[in-house]
Amino acid sequence: MITKTKNKNLKELYGAVLQLETADECKKFFRDLCTISELAAMTERFQAVKMINEGIPYREISKKTGSSTATITRVAHWLHHGKGGYKLVLERLT
Repeated sequence: MITKTKNKNLKELYGAVLQLETADECKKFFRDLCTISELAAMTERFQAVKMINEGIPYREISKKTGSSTATITRVAHWLHHGKGGYKLVLERLT
């Protein structure tokens, strides 16, 4: 459960991300903020969501990304039933 304090802290983090202006700035910030494993996991999920959106089978996505089919299934769930964040970004990338 997200408490009021944690929600405030999340909003502060989102605001900090919005201050970043270039891919290089994002790279520096996320590298300082996240571990290599966290960055790898986020990268795998982002690649998976792009492939799910293209209709690529989960097993093929797993082979290409190294993500488990369970992770890919969760990513697909959030693509189709989440808050729309994945869809928003995918639309903006096209």
